Amino acid sequence: MALKSTIFKVELQLADLDRSHFGDYSLTIARHPSETDERMMVRLLAFALNASEALVFGRGLSTEDEADLWEMDPTGAIERWIDVGLPDEKDVRRACNRSRHVVVLSYGGRSAEIWWQQTSGKVSGQKNLRVLALSVEEGQALAALAERTMRLQCTIQDGIVWLGGDEGHVELKPKVLLAPEAA
Repeated sequence: MALKSTIFKVELQLADLDRSHFGDYSLTIARHPSETDERMMVRLLAFALNASEALVFGRGLSTEDEADLWEMDPTGAIERWIDVGLPDEKDVRRACNRSRHVVVLSYGGRSAEIWWQQTSGKVSGQKNLRVLALSVEEGQALAALAERTMRLQCTIQDGIVWLGGDEGHVELKPKVLLAPEAA
């Protein structure tokens, strides 16, 4: 019998001063049996960094050719494609061809550094790609916040993220590895 996803409920109060975006979100996150708390919380962070009313979680690790999070416009075209972890460079290029904006939020310490060394030259020409990285300590701090039911407050200002709730608070500064050139 196949293992089922574990359901997490999140009440997120968001104040993104960098984008002038404020909102309260009731989220349901399904954690795949093979997914760690760290990866799930990085997906939650990716949501907070890109939040909008249209942004939704993808179907998960078991679904190929689908983003971890994505946002569709009213016509069904993909506005924003967001992956967490260390996606294959072919998948990143495919996402860049299918979506107006692509974000990769990498984590995992040395393995993420090696991934970026191997991938950066192959994707650096993508004009709609933004790649961010978390340190090992930041990923572990996020994982420590994971609870089946979470009430979290998130403030984002000058690229710094403060995220916390009853279980504690973390301060994160995702490192920008690649960003689209300003027009």
